[in-house]
Amino acid sequence: MFKLDAGAARAFTTATLAFVLSGATGQSHAAATGQQSGAAGAAATDPRALGWMQGFPPPPDKRLSAADGSFFRFPALRWSVVHMREFLPTVEVSRGLGAPSPLPVALDGSIDAIRFTPTGARAPMTWQESLAANYTDGLVVLHRGQLVYEFYAGELREDRSHAAMSVTKSLTGTLAAMLAAEGVIDPGAPVTRYLPELAGSAFADARVREVMDMTTCLRYSEDYADPKAEVWEYAKASNPLPQPGTDPGPMGTTAYLRTLQPEPGCRNGQAFAYKTPNADVLGWIVARASGTSVATLLSERIWRHLGMEQAGYFQVDATGMPVAGGGFSAGLRDLARFGQLLLDGGTWQGEQLIPRAVVEDIRKGGSRTAFARSGHSNLAGWSYRDMWWITHNANGAFAARGVHGQTIYIDPRADMVIVRFASHPQAGNAANDPTSLPAYQALADHLMSRDAKKVGVSS
Repeated sequence: MFKLDAGAARAFTTATLAFVLSGATGQSHAAATGQQSGAAGAAATDPRALGWMQGFPPPPDKRLSAADGSFFRFPALRWSVVHMREFLPTVEVSRGLGAPSPLPVALDGSIDAIRFTPTGARAPMTWQESLAANYTDGLVVLHRGQLVYEFYAGELREDRSHAAMSVTKSLTGTLAAMLAAEGVIDPGAPVTRYLPELAGSAFADARVREVMDMTTCLRYSEDYADPKAEVWEYAKASNPLPQPGTDPGPMGTTAYLRTLQPEPGCRNGQAFAYKTPNADVLGWIVARASGTSVATLLSERIWRHLGMEQAGYFQVDATGMPVAGGGFSAGLRDLARFGQLLLDGGTWQGEQLIPRAVVEDIRKGGSRTAFARSGHSNLAGWSYRDMWWITHNANGAFAARGVHGQTIYIDPRADMVIVRFASHPQAGNAANDPTSLPAYQALADHLMSRDAKKVGVSS
């Protein structure tokens, strides 16, 4: 194990924090990782043009490292998000030994020319222009189960994985909801039924459902300007490579979770509060109740059954626990297969992998009243259920979302799945939503209009 001085150790902790806690959505996250709103555009920050990690060995000014935190600073992160397991320890999510199941292909060459107007803007833009505007590394669209659009940029290729960030939470939430539907987990039970270690913590009075929907009351701050904010202890505990000779505090995510205390004056279940420790607790519950890790369960219940092209992988903490709130990486097409599974009610090639009731519960959504109390003014009318974001729009769309632009966007009415990997310089999705959400709706409208015209011609 390498040893760092105090300054380098803090840089490592900050950068690891950015990946481990990749659910932070505000300016504080951008400040902590050195990202600026005035960053150069996608073309100027293309990792191929910048030459990161090229050469044997790479020259000093092109080397990226977890030790000094350089791997997760923009624009270097545009290279790193495709190479995360080269920096941090991981555990595999096996796809099994079977042959991949090819996706039917029916590419629509007219998609790039789709025009829409971003929220708050006057001038329209095209779908193709939006890709660069959002620093898109890769994007696929499935319509009626067929691959109608595929795009790669930067370091991403069809045979490479990309960090999914907090899209991970929706995978964890889906596994928990599956176990709940099967009676393995009781959402109405206290968290301490499964995790007695959390007695005396902020989760002592919480129900499993409140963890699944993030309506718990945690005294937990992600104010990076405050050296006493809880996020720093969380970062140190989650560090997969703790430094010898320093005050480690709690080692491992589960040890840290025991230290969290309730927010005074707050009642569980009343307000949505997006805080990553909830996902870690839920992953721990899933592991404890099922008797296996989140990584193994995801492989056994889903990844081995969808004809995936690549194994996935989770980052792990110092105790070997998969990071259930933001540590997953996967191939673009494989996450599209997962999205299609949800779109099709949990069924894949005739096999019911996810109980239909689970998908229906996700699509129904959570409490809009609780969500409205969270302050997500740019997502008015949305809700959060089983760690999925529910739009409640006319198409019934719902999404998995991660910082820097990661998403699985599922539109049942349009029979459409969009999966995007990105490396936006600003972590919070508020930076790309004004462009992304109207683009997704415009694509849905395009596909539905195209289908209607085909029906008209055939009749």
